[in-house]
Amino acid sequence: MSINTKYHGEMEFAPEEIWHFESGIPGFLNEKKFVLLPLEDNPLFQILQSTENKDLAFVLTNPFYFDKNYDFKIDEGTLEQLSLQNEKDVAVMVIVTVKDPFENSTANLQAPVIFNLSNQKAKQMILTQIEYKTRELIFQQLPVSKG
Repeated sequence: MSINTKYHGEMEFAPEEIWHFESGIPGFLNEKKFVLLPLEDNPLFQILQSTENKDLAFVLTNPFYFDKNYDFKIDEGTLEQLSLQNEKDVAVMVIVTVKDPFENSTANLQAPVIFNLSNQKAKQMILTQIEYKTRELIFQQLPVSKG
């Protein structure tokens, strides 16, 4: 399958590389198929690219890299929707809002994206019982290097 992407141009993908968002993504409910692409020169970030709309792409990162204390419980509805049965099949990413300068970029810790690695299903889950923000500064958690 060939798709046009926002940042990488035209690319080929196998069907098993497509992530299925059964309910879409909040704000983009009709967008149900995405692929994950590397962000060149920065392994901490990836691009979640729609297979249908080349202009719809989100920057994602692993929230645990920036905040080791990030913690939440996956709700029963999400567990069922993603057919999650084993903890080792779960991957968690968050959507990043890239700012200029890059150090001011934020992450949406209130709505993590949950991936089931065993069946290519995914969902953005809205946390309601936890006090995370939609725009948490991600670089404030990292240790400052002294050089």
